[in-house]
Amino acid sequence: MHALNRFAIAVVSAGIFVGAAAAQVQTQAQTQNQTANRAPQQTATVTTADQAIDLIIAREHDEISVIRQYNPIVETYVQDMKPDAEMGIVPVKDHYFLGQADWSKGISDDSMLEKKKSKVSGFNPFSHLEGSSSAVPHGFMQMIFIDVEHFDRQHYQFTYVGREFLGEVRCAIFDVVPLPKAGRDSFYGRIWAEDQGFTIVRFNGMFASSANEGTGNNLHFDSWRMNLQPHVWLPAFVYSQESELKSSSASSIRFKAQTRLWGYNLASLNRPLDFNQGVTPDNGKGAEDYSPVQAEREWQERAEAGVVDRLQRIGLLAPRGEVDKTLETVVNNLEVTNNLDIDVHCRVMLTSTLETFSIGHTIVISRGLLDVLPDEASLAAVLAKELASIMITKPSTDQWGFSDTTLVTAGEALSRFSFKATAADVDLSNRKAVELLKNSPYKDKLGNASLFLKQLSAASAALPALIDARLGNGVALSSDLANLGPALQTSKLDQVAALPLGARVKVNPWDDRVELLRAKPVPLNSAREKMPFEVTPFRPFLMHYQAPNAAPADAATPNPSGKTSASATNMDAQQ
Repeated sequence: MHALNRFAIAVVSAGIFVGAAAAQVQTQAQTQNQTANRAPQQTATVTTADQAIDLIIAREHDEISVIRQYNPIVETYVQDMKPDAEMGIVPVKDHYFLGQADWSKGISDDSMLEKKKSKVSGFNPFSHLEGSSSAVPHGFMQMIFIDVEHFDRQHYQFTYVGREFLGEVRCAIFDVVPLPKAGRDSFYGRIWAEDQGFTIVRFNGMFASSANEGTGNNLHFDSWRMNLQPHVWLPAFVYSQESELKSSSASSIRFKAQTRLWGYNLASLNRPLDFNQGVTPDNGKGAEDYSPVQAEREWQERAEAGVVDRLQRIGLLAPRGEVDKTLETVVNNLEVTNNLDIDVHCRVMLTSTLETFSIGHTIVISRGLLDVLPDEASLAAVLAKELASIMITKPSTDQWGFSDTTLVTAGEALSRFSFKATAADVDLSNRKAVELLKNSPYKDKLGNASLFLKQLSAASAALPALIDARLGNGVALSSDLANLGPALQTSKLDQVAALPLGARVKVNPWDDRVELLRAKPVPLNSAREKMPFEVTPFRPFLMHYQAPNAAPADAATPNPSGKTSASATNMDAQQ
């Protein structure tokens, strides 16, 4: 943090949460060449539903071939639900799955979590459901593909029902019903096909079991694809829900689940570099030798950059972008009012789990945690704890200075990397964080952060898979902070202590870049719509592919120092 920022008299809001609460094997060039060859060839205007159906079937078979070339990161988060007299339904238990798919081998994946589980249970998001362990893995693959073998007129009946815009994409809609000879696990529901190339961009329904299988494994789902490259629509989101599904023992199964996919272009980050590309000059500033202090600093900085770069290359960390700069504005606000001058960078971890950690002078905060924080004061409380950690406990990066320690695959990352602080260090950081917050522009809004901590505590028994950190630290802030503010009142409409997952941040599944949602504030009709930490359906704003305006920034380049404050903005939580 440059000393220039100390002279900022008025510290202003970062503006991160405006309206948001309302709301691998191939290189990129190879992929673009191949997908261009598969571009839809419409030689005549489509004037009948039969013509559209023929194009849809042909395009779906092409899409299956293209999709199978990729190895994205796949994350599924499941919440088991129970009826609640006041809130309708609420989470009672949760389950978390993270892995890297390999669709070229069917449903194979490299789990990033426990290795003791079998391949089926490790990849199967619904293995905890009674009677699902044998059938649902195939069903989950079909939540990405409609029908990899029999999607044609001989096995399905197609009925045109109209047109609809999904975002900016105009779609033709068809109901799809399996014919008697379609076989087991045939798709039964509705499809949306964009009307330029007639690629299916959304399908919603279930997989019908044969007559002797009952209904125990027929899970309903809503699957979305995004136009991430020219003429290529890739799976991005799947939402699944059951409210009264009867198991084989006649008990009711209730759950909601979100599956997110990203990291389609990870292969381009790991391709061989040009041997003749330029090199960054040594920053020794003309000195002939390094002093011991300089050598120590350079070691720590290289280790920090190496870890950050590796986490991005394996699909766990988003590239640098505007969200990072916004987070750094909040850190800057804390530093200015506490007369600090520390060069701190922020990065976004792409997973849904609620966690933060520090690597050297880099603060990492998960997408899931950003999603559920209700306002800027709550965000400042989380960042203040990590800033205090950098100041007081000085997270060491010594062990990461050796290159072999960071040469890990996506499947090895969560077992090889750990940035968890000790209980003693967390306690020291929390004490210092309270001091920083009491001198900050957020000092009069810390009651909101207190409400968030109370809501988190209330959900901790039901949602351990979401709240327990995988790489870093859970949200364990000071008890002094937790005791501030009013009592938690879940039925109070204007007390929004935490938001649903997906309320803040959107991820580009191709290049993993993150942006803040641009959703309009929506007033709540009842307390049931608050849904703290809950899974909700997806509703992406679909667009046709647009080439980026500029080349992406270097993933491993630290943020330039000299941050400036953003314009003042209202940060009150809104649904």
